[in-house]
Amino acid sequence: MTRKKTTVYIDEGLLRLTKIAAVRTGKKEYQVVEEALRGHLGIEAVTRAWKSSELSEDEALALAYNEIHASRE
Repeated sequence: MTRKKTTVYIDEGLLRLTKIAAVRTGKKEYQVVEEALRGHLGIEAVTRAWKSSELSEDEALALAYNEIHASRE
């Protein structure tokens, strides 16, 4: 996967928590941000669904949206 450099403006407190999470997990800050975005966007759920079943793309997307809504509750 190719990465592209970008600038993002986020709350100072959120950035501080990102740095703490990176140190605690032994990851780089961008990895923590990527994981959070993947989780928020439901990408991980879609990937798991495609690998473990015969879901169609529409079914996998529906599963991802359900995961997103569940995580927001």
